[in-house]
Amino acid sequence: MVFKTTGNKSNSVILFFHAMGVTGESSMPVAEKMAEKYYCIMPTSTVYCSGQRYQSKRDEIQQIVRFLGNHGIKEIELIVASSIGADLAMAFLTEIKIPVKHVFFDGGQFAQIGKATRRIMVPLLYIAMKSLYWSKGKTLKRIMWCDDDKIKPYFIEAGKNLTYGNLRRQLTDSLEDKPFSELSEELQKHTFWEFGSIEEHFKYRNAVMQTYIYGNFPVFEGFNHMQYQIQNPEGFARMLETIIETDRLPELAFAMWYRGK
Repeated sequence: MVFKTTGNKSNSVILFFHAMGVTGESSMPVAEKMAEKYYCIMPTSTVYCSGQRYQSKRDEIQQIVRFLGNHGIKEIELIVASSIGADLAMAFLTEIKIPVKHVFFDGGQFAQIGKATRRIMVPLLYIAMKSLYWSKGKTLKRIMWCDDDKIKPYFIEAGKNLTYGNLRRQLTDSLEDKPFSELSEELQKHTFWEFGSIEEHFKYRNAVMQTYIYGNFPVFEGFNHMQYQIQNPEGFARMLETIIETDRLPELAFAMWYRGK
């Protein structure tokens, strides 16, 4: 992994888990808006790091734990996980002993995909992500809903360093067709599973709601996958700050609010 940070180390910690096909720095536009109050940590998955070999989710988690330990971090104020980053973040939450106060999943890809299907996905995803590097981002809109210049550089950088072997190994132990991990009732109450109403990943929402019955399940009406985060990082950052301070979303014209038990 490679770790980028912004903010003062003495402040409360926000840990970001990035989406597929981008580097951890894709969270920097949001993190920079929060750096005055928080210490933001943005690891890039080994999958997208030059010269590094992806081993397993457990190894990824241990790399993060070592980083936190080396920096004297004993508590996390907020975890922000986007798309497939939710898969790694959920494993992190269930395996580590570091207290976490709040969690926000942005379009979490809570897919449960069989091993054979994941194996078939590897060459298709590899070509798609490498094409972003080869074309300097021109193929982005064929893969995602947008080709926004705010996110494009992070796709290009990730595609540059991606290897077929690393992607294959990542999908071997990611998005598995197993029951969702257990979270304590208390943590569920401080966790937000947000989906855009028109994104493909919205189809995972019902299964998530049925599993984490004490959680919070906002819907961003008319929004696509990670659209608010990408197009309005300042608004997204202010929303996260409100969640930290009040355990609720701010008043957002496009947000429908659903709370569990």
